[in-house]
Amino acid sequence: MKKTPVIIKGNKSGIRILLDSELSFEDLLEEVKKKFSDSAEFLGDAKVAVSLEGRELSEEEESVLLQCISEHSRLDVVCLIDNDKKQEEYFTQSLNDRLMQMNSNTGQFFKGNLRSGQVMEFETSIVILGDVNAGAQVISTGNVIILGTLNGTVYAGASGRANSFVVALKMNPVQIRIGDVIARSADEKRDPPKEPQIAYLEDNTIYVDTISRQTLSDIKC
Repeated sequence: MKKTPVIIKGNKSGIRILLDSELSFEDLLEEVKKKFSDSAEFLGDAKVAVSLEGRELSEEEESVLLQCISEHSRLDVVCLIDNDKKQEEYFTQSLNDRLMQMNSNTGQFFKGNLRSGQVMEFETSIVILGDVNAGAQVISTGNVIILGTLNGTVYAGASGRANSFVVALKMNPVQIRIGDVIARSADEKRDPPKEPQIAYLEDNTIYVDTISRQTLSDIKC
């Protein structure tokens, strides 16, 4: 039986990548490129912790492999797990620690789903790893970033900060308010867009666009 050179195994917080120990690094890199290109749609968009296993790698080789994964998938690798710590709990803790570190200077981090009737208020920007369900409400003096589905109500820039924005992996809100401007969803039901979107205020109007480098560069934070 032909040996599979690259195997991807996932858990809820990250992925383990099992690498062939006998291939040259150049050939292995091509296999990683092909594997993640073919699996990009299945893996989707996510912030993940990654473990590279099966062979000894230099720091430079690890860096090259992680760059290859980023270029040929929609995954955002936020941390690399040591090979001797592979438990799912460690993946989860490492991912949470890294996300907290990424956002510690600009806001808070919350993990969990908000149910109908829940209201959460923050005196800083907030990153939510979970869904905001219909009937739930998030209020922030700064930006609101939802790494999940937004079906509820969000009020960003509650302190009057008009350059605040709202980001969601799946944007389908009942209402978005930024500063003093309110935008409500259409009455008819619709499927949320598949691409992550950003809502921002311009000329006293709230616009919702698919996230791109150009969109982000146009936003004044």
